[in-house]
Amino acid sequence: MSAQDLHALLTADGTQIGLTTVYRALRDLEATGGVDVVRDEVGERLYRSRAGDEHRHYLICRSCGRSRPVDSEVIEEWAERITAQTGFAAVEHTVELTGVCTACQPATDERGNPPRPWDSGHTAHRDRPPRAAPPEGDRPLGTRPGRRHRTS
Repeated sequence: MSAQDLHALLTADGTQIGLTTVYRALRDLEATGGVDVVRDEVGERLYRSRAGDEHRHYLICRSCGRSRPVDSEVIEEWAERITAQTGFAAVEHTVELTGVCTACQPATDERGNPPRPWDSGHTAHRDRPPRAAPPEGDRPLGTRPGRRHRTS
């Protein structure tokens, strides 16, 4: 969910709060580990409540925006090793993992080849019924299908 989306939800419920206060609160939550941050394709910061006290990375579908946390122990160890080797302090990292989830992958023919749009009877995506929205928590709040996100 973006800061603007959160602000809109709060004010729609009758809460009187300024957008600057929302940004400040989200920045504080990020600093204390209360939220994870992903970025969309234009770099906007989107916030998700962190379930626990560890930093997480996500694999995000480029088609529908669905995301799932991934094991990132190797990444964290690598970042710690680079920090120790270089003598840098307060090192932060951004890792972006994107792909196409199974629900968004095109159907395949009997040989495992994706359908070609020029073949007669091609119906992948065009005639497929709309997918149900992923369960809450599978994608950052406030994201829309088709948006890319970057992890922080």
